[in-house]
Amino acid sequence: MPNIFSLAAGGLAGVTGIIGLAALYKGLADGQMGIVAPLAAVTTAALPVLLGIFLEGMPSGLHIMGFFIASAAIWLLSVPEKSQKFQWRQISLPITAGVFLGLSLIFIDQAAEQTVLWSLVVARIAAIAVLMALLLIFRKGSMPPKRNYPIVCLVGIFDTGGYTFYALAASTGRLDTAAVLACMYPATTVILAWLLLKERLSRRQWIGVIAAFAAITLIAA
Repeated sequence: MPNIFSLAAGGLAGVTGIIGLAALYKGLADGQMGIVAPLAAVTTAALPVLLGIFLEGMPSGLHIMGFFIASAAIWLLSVPEKSQKFQWRQISLPITAGVFLGLSLIFIDQAAEQTVLWSLVVARIAAIAVLMALLLIFRKGSMPPKRNYPIVCLVGIFDTGGYTFYALAASTGRLDTAAVLACMYPATTVILAWLLLKERLSRRQWIGVIAAFAAITLIAA
């Protein structure tokens, strides 16, 4: 059975994760995707990297190089072709999202040291409780159409699967390595969009894909 520390860490992972997602979606809804998406992703990866260095020592030179290339890849893959005017007051939401999502990855790593599945169960219960409380307080939002229920369920399954594999990776290896690789999901997104949806990738995105594969090679070395 998991101990109290693992259950508490799992609960904190769920709470910080749902707050981070709320800040991320709010930032995206404000129409600043070109700023919010890359800045939130890089910030999410930066926090576990700093803690991983503090707890586990400096990674190898190849890993450090891979982290920098991965950050560049995330940015290149997330920033749209059309430039947007940058204003410092607009970074509060992506920074908030990145900090809370980064904390969620850290708490999951701490909880997964004792048990992976139970920590994820507690994380989901805590996230649902916070989300329901927010809905009751602000009384906003509506249920999706019934025809979208299968897609919503599929999203939940893939999301839980992603967190499970991250927890397994973090519990068996370095926190910073697992977090950086997990935050490179934009590469998977654009590749799947290219393969399945036949979307055209820009030159910047192709450079980002190549940089992502280079980063993975260096981090896995």
